[in-house]
Amino acid sequence: MNATEIRQKFLDFFEGKGHKIVPSAPLVVKNDPTLMFTNAGMNQFKDYFLGNIQADSKRVADTQKCLRVSGKHNDLEEVGIDTYHHTMFEMLGNWSFGDYFKKEAVEYAWELLTEVYKLPKERLYASYFGGDKEENLEADSEARELWEQYLPEDRILSGSKKDNFWEMGDTGPCGPCSELHIDLRPQSEVDKLPGRELVNNDHPQVIEIWNLVFIQFNRLANGSLQELPDKHVDTGMGFERLTMAIQGKQSNYDTDVFQPMIQYLAKKAGVNYGDAETTDIALRVIVDHIRAIAFAIADGQLPSNNGAGYVIRRILRRAVRYGFQFLNFKEPFLAELLPFMKEQFGKVFPEIVAQADFIGKVITEEETGFLRTLELGLKKLNSLKGELQKAGSKVVEGKTAFELYDTFGFPLDLTSLIARENGLSVDEKGFAEEMKAQKERSKADATKETGDWIVVKESDKVEFVGYKHLTAASHILRYRVIKQKGKENIQVVLDKTPFYAESGGQVGDTGVLVSANERIKVLDTQKENDLIVHFIDELPENLATEFEAKVDEHQRIMTMNNHSATHLMHAALRKVLGTHVEQRGSLVNSKQLRFDFSHFAKMTEEEIKEVERLVNEHVRQNIPIQEQRNVPIEEAKAMGAMALFGEKYGEYVRVIIFDKNYSVELCGGTHVPATGQIGLFKIVSESSIAAGVRRIEAITAEEAENYVIEQEELLHQVRELLKNPKDVVSAVHSLVDEKTKLGKELEALQHEKAQSVKADLKANAVRGNGMCKIIAKVVLPDANSLKNLAHELKREEKGLFMVLAADIAGKPQIAVVIDDDLVKSKSLHAGNIVRDLAKNINGGGGGQPFFATAGGSKLEGLDDAVNEAKKLV
Repeated sequence: MNATEIRQKFLDFFEGKGHKIVPSAPLVVKNDPTLMFTNAGMNQFKDYFLGNIQADSKRVADTQKCLRVSGKHNDLEEVGIDTYHHTMFEMLGNWSFGDYFKKEAVEYAWELLTEVYKLPKERLYASYFGGDKEENLEADSEARELWEQYLPEDRILSGSKKDNFWEMGDTGPCGPCSELHIDLRPQSEVDKLPGRELVNNDHPQVIEIWNLVFIQFNRLANGSLQELPDKHVDTGMGFERLTMAIQGKQSNYDTDVFQPMIQYLAKKAGVNYGDAETTDIALRVIVDHIRAIAFAIADGQLPSNNGAGYVIRRILRRAVRYGFQFLNFKEPFLAELLPFMKEQFGKVFPEIVAQADFIGKVITEEETGFLRTLELGLKKLNSLKGELQKAGSKVVEGKTAFELYDTFGFPLDLTSLIARENGLSVDEKGFAEEMKAQKERSKADATKETGDWIVVKESDKVEFVGYKHLTAASHILRYRVIKQKGKENIQVVLDKTPFYAESGGQVGDTGVLVSANERIKVLDTQKENDLIVHFIDELPENLATEFEAKVDEHQRIMTMNNHSATHLMHAALRKVLGTHVEQRGSLVNSKQLRFDFSHFAKMTEEEIKEVERLVNEHVRQNIPIQEQRNVPIEEAKAMGAMALFGEKYGEYVRVIIFDKNYSVELCGGTHVPATGQIGLFKIVSESSIAAGVRRIEAITAEEAENYVIEQEELLHQVRELLKNPKDVVSAVHSLVDEKTKLGKELEALQHEKAQSVKADLKANAVRGNGMCKIIAKVVLPDANSLKNLAHELKREEKGLFMVLAADIAGKPQIAVVIDDDLVKSKSLHAGNIVRDLAKNINGGGGGQPFFATAGGSKLEGLDDAVNEAKKLV
C-alpha cells in the first residue's frame, strides 16, 4: 500500500462513519497569539473546544499540515539525526464536538488499524491515563475497560500524567488520552524483550502511532481543572509513522514518502544512502526540511529575519548547510525537489502545485544568499586563524564561535571541524554560555502571564455590527488581565461590538467605551482565534453596566479608504502586469496601504503611472460597493473571487465587489460605500522585499492630498531658488551641467595641487641603504587625494617607507605606506604602526601590512605624529 493510498483510506474510512472531510488549515497561524505555526491537527478547531463558536459539523476528519520547530514542540535539532522526528509532518485526525466519546473513538481506531490497514494485532499496545494524586484525578477506567475488549491485559498499559494527559497549553481544554503503540522489531528481538518494556522509551521501532484525546476539562490559570459541559474527542495519528508501520520499514525515511527524494539527492551527490552516517543524516535533513520550507512559502510565509519568517529561514539554512558540508553541494539545489512534492501532494494539498514556480524562485534566491554568507563565514574563519597565530593562541573564543553561528549560520560542529583542520580548537564552554544567555533573553522577552477569563455576563453569542455601524449599546461578557514585560493589559469581550478586530491585513479599530460615569479608551482590537478581544486602558468600575461602544470614526474612515483602494489597486496590477500577480501580504491602516505581490521585475515608471491611472479612474466613477455575505465558497470562486493561499476560509464567505468586471475579492474587512469616498490614490514607493515579491506603498484621501501639496510646495521652492524660470526642468539641467563642469575644473586643480605636494615630498626624501624615507605633514583637499598620493609614491619609489600626517579640510588623517620587500625583510606592518601613531590625534585605524590609514579629532597632534614616526625610523 503506497503512501497516497494510506492517506486516502483514512479519509474514506471516517467519511463512511459520518465525518465531514475538511481541508487542512494553513501551516502558518493567524489570529492566534499563542501559536506561530499549526503544530497539531486540533489547532483549527480550538474555538469549538473553547466554546467561542459552535461547530457546523459534529464529526470531522482531515489530514493537517503541521510544523514543530519552536516553543513547546522544539524538534529541530533532532530532525535527521534520528529516523522519526520531522519538522513538517501530516497529522491524520478525527474529531467529535459534543457527539461521540470514548467508546466510538476506541472502536474506530481499532477497526481502522486492524481491519483496514491490517496491522498485526499482536504487535499493538494501548495506554490509558493511570490517574494523578496531586491533581486528585482518578484513573481512566472507562478507557481501560474499552481496550480490554480488544487486547490482553499485558498490552494495556497505565500511563502517567506526562504521557497520558493531554493539554493544549498552560491553560485551556485538556483531558486524559489513550495512545496506540506498535512494536516493529524483528520477532527475535520481541522474544527477548516484550514491547511493553519499550513503550514511551524513545525506541525507534516501538513507536506511538495514534493518540486519542478525550477532552473533558478546562485548565484555569490558577492550575485547577474545571469540567467542560460538552465532551470532545481529538485524535492525531502521524501519517509518516503510520506509513512506516504499514509498509514494514524500520524508519520513516525508508518509506515512499521520502525515498524518491533521498535517492535523487544521493545520486546527485555521488553517495549511497545507508553507507555513511554523516551523509545519511544530511540526506534526511534535506528531504525533511524542503517540505517545511515549501509548504510555509505556499501558505504565505516568506523567509525573513523575524518571527515565523526567521524560523523558515533557519530551517532552509540548516538544509543548505548540511548539503554544503556533507554532500558538497556548492550551488542552489533545494528547488530540484519540488517536482517530487508536486507528484506526492498535488491532490491533497493543491497549493503546492499552484505555487510551485513561485516557491522555487524564493527558495533559490534564499539559497544563493546563504551560500554567499557561508563563504563570508569561511573567510572570517581564515582571517581569524591569522589573527590567532599572531597572538600566539590556538583557541577560537566562544563569543566568536557564537557570532559565526548567529550571524553566518555556522553551527558549533562546523566551526569546530574547520578549526581542527587548521590546527585550532573552539571554546565550547564559552559558546554554550553565549547560547544560554541568548535563550534567556528570548525567554524574558516572551514571558507572558495570561489570567483566566472572568465571566461578567453569560452569553453564547458575540455579535459584530461594525460593517454598518460605528456605535453600539454593549455589555461586557468577560475580561482578563495580561502581564508582560512589567506591564498590565486589560482585555474584554463585548456581547455586541462595532470594533473591527485586526485581520486580513487591516489593523484593529480604536475608540472608547462610554458609560454614565466612565470613559474607557479602547487601544486596540484583536482576534484570538475567532473571538473579538478589545484592549482597554483600565478596568471599568462597574463591569455590569451598559456601555456605548464608539469606534474612532476618522481613523476607521481613513482605513476603509485604504482598504478599498487596495482592492482597486490589486485589480489594476493584474491588468497592467498580468494575472500572475497575487497578493502576498498587506497592511491597511489610517495612514497608508502596503501591498506585497508576486512579480519578478521592478515596475517601470510607465507601469506605476498606469496602475495609478486605472485606480483613480475607478475612484472617479464612484462605483457603489456590492457586499454579499454567506456566499458558498465555490460559488464565490465561480464569480471570479480569488482565494488567497495561506488564508483559512469557511464554507461560506463574504464577497466584496467594485464592478463585477473589475474587482471581485473574498474579504472580511471594512470598505467604503462607494469608491468616490477614496478621493485620490497615489503610489509613493515600489520595491523588492524578497525573491519574486514586490511591495507597493500608497496613500489616499487627505494623506494623498497632503502629499500633492507638499510636492507642489517643494516645486515652488525650487522655482524660487532658480529665479522662477519658464522651464524648470531645463534650468535644473543647466545647473547640473554647470556643476559637473566646475567639478571637473576643481578636480584638475586638486590633482595639480597633489602633484605639487608629491614633487616636494620626492625632493625632500631621504634615500640610502636601498630605502626611500618620506615622513612629512601635508595639506590636502580630501581623503581620496591622500590615498592616491600614497599609491603613486609607492609605485614610483623603490624601498619606500612613508608616513604622511595630513590636514584634510581641518580634520587629521595619517597614512603609512611600506614597500612589499621591506614588509617581508624587516617584519614591518603598516596597520600596527598607524594604530600607534593615531594616538597622537585621538583616533584609531588599521589596514594591511603595506598600507594603512587612521583618522582622529586632534588636528594639532599631527606634528607629534610626525616626530614619533621619525623616531621609529
